Amino acid sequence: MPTRQRDTVRDWPIYLALLIATLAVYAQTASFEFVNFDDPDYVTRNPHVRAGWTAEGVKWAFTSREAANWFPLTRLSHMLDAQIFGLRSGPHHLTNVGLHALAAMFLFAFLKRATGARWASAFTAAVFALHPLHVESVAWVAERKDVLSAVFWFLALWAYVKWARGGARWWYGLALAAFCCGWMAKPMIVTLPAVLLLLDAWPLARLRPLGARLTEKIPFFAVSTVGAAFTYIAQRGSGAVQPLAVFPLGLRVEDALVSCFLYIEKTLWPSGLAAFYPYPRAVPVWQAAGAALVLVGVSIWTARQFGRRPYLAVGWCWYLVTLLPVIGLVQVGAQARADRYMYVPMVGLCVMVAWGARDALRAWPRLRVPAGVLAGAALLACGAAAWAQTGYWQNSGTLFRHALEVTEGNYLAEHNLGVYLLERPDSLADATAHLEQAVRLNPDSVRAHSDLGNALSRVPNRLAEAIGEYRAALRMDPDSPIPHNNLGNTLAETGRLEEAIAEYQTALRLKPDYPEARANLAAALAAGPESAERHYNLGVSLSQEGRAAEAVAEFEAALRLKPNYADAENNLGVTLGQMPEHSGEAIAHFKVALRLRPDYADAHYNLGIALANRPGSMPEALKHLEAALKLRPDPELRTLVEQLRRQR
Repeated sequence: MPTRQRDTVRDWPIYLALLIATLAVYAQTASFEFVNFDDPDYVTRNPHVRAGWTAEGVKWAFTSREAANWFPLTRLSHMLDAQIFGLRSGPHHLTNVGLHALAAMFLFAFLKRATGARWASAFTAAVFALHPLHVESVAWVAERKDVLSAVFWFLALWAYVKWARGGARWWYGLALAAFCCGWMAKPMIVTLPAVLLLLDAWPLARLRPLGARLTEKIPFFAVSTVGAAFTYIAQRGSGAVQPLAVFPLGLRVEDALVSCFLYIEKTLWPSGLAAFYPYPRAVPVWQAAGAALVLVGVSIWTARQFGRRPYLAVGWCWYLVTLLPVIGLVQVGAQARADRYMYVPMVGLCVMVAWGARDALRAWPRLRVPAGVLAGAALLACGAAAWAQTGYWQNSGTLFRHALEVTEGNYLAEHNLGVYLLERPDSLADATAHLEQAVRLNPDSVRAHSDLGNALSRVPNRLAEAIGEYRAALRMDPDSPIPHNNLGNTLAETGRLEEAIAEYQTALRLKPDYPEARANLAAALAAGPESAERHYNLGVSLSQEGRAAEAVAEFEAALRLKPNYADAENNLGVTLGQMPEHSGEAIAHFKVALRLRPDYADAHYNLGIALANRPGSMPEALKHLEAALKLRPDPELRTLVEQLRRQR
């Protein structure tokens, strides 16, 4: 049997072992629920994902910048799961598990191809598969982007090594294509071109001439540059990028230094892991200074070892470089750090340990058996710890109770646990207590105030407090439709129907496709006593739904009760204008509205548009449009007036 074929046959048991080990730890997720942390936005409440693969959904996947990022392949993978499995959470979890196992196997294939070191590569891939720090990326459905991106990341590295070792040009093309796919799964892959240069230094030993190495990677750097700019724009546009006023630059640097050190500590001793780590209000100077000294010391030591042990410097640089996009100098979100950020950077630390041990065993071959036993024990310990950590992801309750046990001041855990308990029977008191604590810890949270209002609205004699919480949320974000709708519900419960109707209408103005608000508005309108305002509001709602004939009847009823109702005259005209056979009546109603209120900008505009469509009425139409422009300056209306003047 040829050497290469024999070599491949000997590798298959390692691939199988990686698969079995991954399933042994993560198969339990088949019975896990979705959690209320990003899973609703990504899957359970996302109408595009719930619909599965549709033409409209695919278009949305490639154009959407929801969740402050652009990752169409991740969205498509969620849509495919929904298409096949619906919203059964188990299969969605198992897709993550399968991708994680595939990423571990690609990592082994890449390292083995690049270095020829079977057992060092296998150990690194096994740590990747089993380490508790990676549980967040695998057991959390919303982190599909991590495992999917890693598959393409390691595939790209494997293909690059094949090309660099004399393979056909198409291997280079495969590496670039995999890199692009990785970008469409998660932008953290931005540092891959720098990792390629590290591989040129070791193990490929082809870094010189440096100019040639940089030139051949221009397509990779181009993709990174464009992708990084696009990601930053998406994150900043969504408000995810935190301003310096919230997290000052000095605090960011201090937190980044401490986080770099803590990630290493948690790699060596992974305890106290949580789904969310609150950002510190301050970092002790001694911690930041100590972390900086450790990082600088290791950097100097690995640089000095480069001649004899280049894998140390390459592994260390891998860790620092791949961690850089998420270290927090550009702060996205409110977390101080996150376990998921170590998904790929940990590989660099493992390379340092695995190849360091390989060199040591060459010098002291008698230690191979003890070293093998120690490595096996370490992997078993990782697997056991990962199994236990995975169990906390069973549902939102277990996840955030654990987070509260291992962190302090965790407002997000208090909030999400409160929301989870609010959906459980007989847990209202506990839910309210956790939500109240969330508001105390983070009084600027719109969602915490709104969800506390939801809890208080269910507690007897606390409706007034609930209304206060909704109003507090709306003072911070007046354009948030959910608090408007929920405030309307509570106002309606206290008998303040007119105020409730106004809140429902505001919610629908902010979010026209809000079925709950529309249903609540209809119920409130039907429940109220007969009045001109009730008929008017119902007419507006019916008109928005396209039910013109019913809307006309309601506006006419409003005018019978209140003959000088200018708004009803104007909206009756708008609704009649939707029916070509009633255009003359529409004009008459606009004129009545203006007789009642001469400075009514909307009526001037509507009358002007109606007259512009009638032969010989352009002068009068322009007069009303110019009046509307004077009352309400608007660039689009100004452009329309200028166009009509030129046509006259």
